[in-house]
Order: sequence, then structure tokens, then C-alpha cells
Amino acid sequence: MTTLALVGAGSGLGLATARRFGREGFDIALISRNQDRLDALATALGRDGVHARGFTADVRDHQALTAALDAATATLGVIEVLQYSPVPHADFMKPVLATTTADLDAPLAFSVKGPVTCVNAVLPGMRDLGRGTLLFVNGGTAVRPHPDRAGTSIAFAAESAYAAMLHDALAPENIHAAQLIIPGAISPDAEHSSPTALAERLYALHTERGTFRHYAEPLPG
Repeated sequence: MTTLALVGAGSGLGLATARRFGREGFDIALISRNQDRLDALATALGRDGVHARGFTADVRDHQALTAALDAATATLGVIEVLQYSPVPHADFMKPVLATTTADLDAPLAFSVKGPVTCVNAVLPGMRDLGRGTLLFVNGGTAVRPHPDRAGTSIAFAAESAYAAMLHDALAPENIHAAQLIIPGAISPDAEHSSPTALAERLYALHTERGTFRHYAEPLPG
């Protein structure tokens, strides 16, 4: 079987998505900054019969991110599905009138250069395989900018544009790019935005391969 690479793996959505794809026989590459947390996630998945390994990288360190994805491929096998869903930092969310050019460096490295780095790393394997899926998970500011969260609003919009172009450019190669917008908080009690429900939705985006943009919940207002 092939591999799902989860960039921004955590104990909520990442763990639920890993379990969902793992039930279908995928090996799981978990990528985030903390090796101890990755090891704990891999152990939890192993108890469920899912083969997972952790690979450390900060998504703003693009050399380390490429190295982590290359190591995942070498260890687990070709990456068929990439999910890019790291949680933005709170300091990306300054008001628009207080945002300087320097304040945009980290959000753009996180939400634009990080995804580009990942796609460039996994695309050759997907092309060799003859199929692949690129899943981008964003908050509501990707489509409705918020003046108090300028960094993520700007960077998510750029990430969305990049992913939408990938959807069109890669479709002839049987490589599907899709975006899931989660307008509010992820909560275990939410009908459509619980980790389990979102993981099911992400698996459906991989298998059904339809349009580009999808919403976990309607945008408020």
C-alpha cells in the first residue's frame, strides 16, 4: 500500500485522519516539530493496527520539510496522499493596520512556501504512481478575510490560489487537489466539525475526486 503524509500532525484532526486512512491500508507519515509527540501518536495508531512513523520538521524550515518527506518516502513508500493542515501561530493574527511587511514573512513561509515545498517533494512519486491527492485544510479566513487576523487572511488566500491552480493543472495527470474550509473550531461534539467527521470528509475528498473547494460548515453570516 502507499502512504498518507500528514503535515501538521496532532492529536485532534491529524490523529483522526490517520486512523481513517489507516483503516484503508495506508501507511502514515506524521510530520510536525516535536518528535516525542509524534512518537506518542505513532504508538496510539499502532494500537489500532495502523503503521505510522513520525518525522520532525518545522513547516517554515523548507529544507527540513523536504528532508522529512523524503525520509518518509524512503521509510514507508511513495506518498499517494498529502494533507497540509498545520495550525497557524497566534502571532500571525495581528490587525491589518498594525501589520508590517516583516509580519508577513512567517505566515507566507508557513502557508505558501510550506505547501509549495511539500508539493514539489511528493509530486514526482505521485507521477510515477500515476495517481495522487493533495488535501489543503484551511480556516474561514481563506475565503473571508478578517481584519484582526491579517497574516492568516493574506497567507491563506495565497495558499488557496496556489491549491486551486494545482487542481486545474494536475487533473489531467490523475492527481487531485482539494481544499476543505473549516470556518469555526474543531470540537469533538460538533456534528460536522468533529475530528472524526472531518477525517471522514477528507477521505471522501480523496476517493470522490470532485470539485476543488469544500466546506465543513456553512460560513457564518
